[in-house]
Amino acid sequence: MTSMETTTGCCEEMRSLPTTRRAALLAGASFAAWAYLPKFARAADGRDPRLVLVILRGALDGLATVAPTGDPDYAGLHGAIALSSSGPNAALPLDNFFSLHPAMPEFSRMYREKKAAVIHAVATPYRDRSHFDGQDVLESGFAGPGRVQSGWLNRALEGLPKGERVTSGLAVGPITPLVLRGAAPTVGWAPLALPQASEDTAMRLLDLYQHRDAALGSALKQGLAFDKAAQGDDMKPKPGTGGVAAMRLAARGAARLMAADNGPRIGALAFDGWDTHANEGGSVGRLAQLLGGLDGALAEFETALGPRWRDTVIVVATEFGRTARINGTQGTDHGTGTVALLAGGAVNGGRVIADWPGLKPASLHQGRDLAPTTDLRAVMKGVLKDQFGLAEKVLAESVFPDSATVKPMQGLVT
Repeated sequence: MTSMETTTGCCEEMRSLPTTRRAALLAGASFAAWAYLPKFARAADGRDPRLVLVILRGALDGLATVAPTGDPDYAGLHGAIALSSSGPNAALPLDNFFSLHPAMPEFSRMYREKKAAVIHAVATPYRDRSHFDGQDVLESGFAGPGRVQSGWLNRALEGLPKGERVTSGLAVGPITPLVLRGAAPTVGWAPLALPQASEDTAMRLLDLYQHRDAALGSALKQGLAFDKAAQGDDMKPKPGTGGVAAMRLAARGAARLMAADNGPRIGALAFDGWDTHANEGGSVGRLAQLLGGLDGALAEFETALGPRWRDTVIVVATEFGRTARINGTQGTDHGTGTVALLAGGAVNGGRVIADWPGLKPASLHQGRDLAPTTDLRAVMKGVLKDQFGLAEKVLAESVFPDSATVKPMQGLVT
């Protein structure tokens, strides 16, 4: 790959969700899952790496998140919701071509500090537009949907160097996420829907796991500071903040758990509500609120992880992108190419990595979408290889089966 590195509801498939599942998808965190390993310091450099996968369910508009303001065709396609490099609520410049949505000042700061990066025009191998199939491919790691009932992150755990370790995970949410599902059983499950259950989530979890596993209950109490949460302080969402507060709350809790010396090294979270068919908004509006919540969640990780932030990589991914041209309801429909975001102290950042395809009509995928030029599996492979030392053969055959032609992206981790 040649790269330029510049230093109201969706559709029938969403309406057909079972009632219990639909009730859990209320603009908050649909799951938070953690995989437990003992200290995994790498002998060569003494690092104790951590990896967090954040899935944005519903398909993120990558052209709105990291706008190619230097592309002459961008403004005409995105119309009223296109970002601008000047004027009120101007986009935050990343370089002389790409600009970041103004709702993400924390990510912008991390980028300037070279602790955040963008991979643009990226996609999984999936080329259709079903949310469920797209999410299946994103989480399973296979080239097509419906292949397996295990996830690539779980298979990555199984591929780590042998030794005394625990590969079971903890899931909080309506379902155990596919990305961490597989042969290794979860140690527990709690049917909690954020943000509705945010205020008593901590104590309910603590009660659940203290009865089932005293050691795990103790770790949860330490990692999430339940004694403070029980008094109703910083773990309470602020009134009226809805899903934005839930994102920050989920990130804060996960980070506190992962910061503990005996806490998990690998985690996954998913945030719903990114299906912006109508009234997406430009620099302000619905998408801006969501991106503000995501930006706040990344900042929560940085703060709550403390010294662990230095060895952390957070990957933000989505099932597919959205159309390059806005529709008649000031939104965008299901598309293909989008962005992946990296943040963390271990990220080799300050770069937008893109083999930019352009937005001229002849360059669009099927005449409507940003054409993907980077396989998301290459990004995931590069992070897993550099963070945990997984061999390229394991990544190509076990973690992302039949993907030998997709090489790990180099240099994403310092």
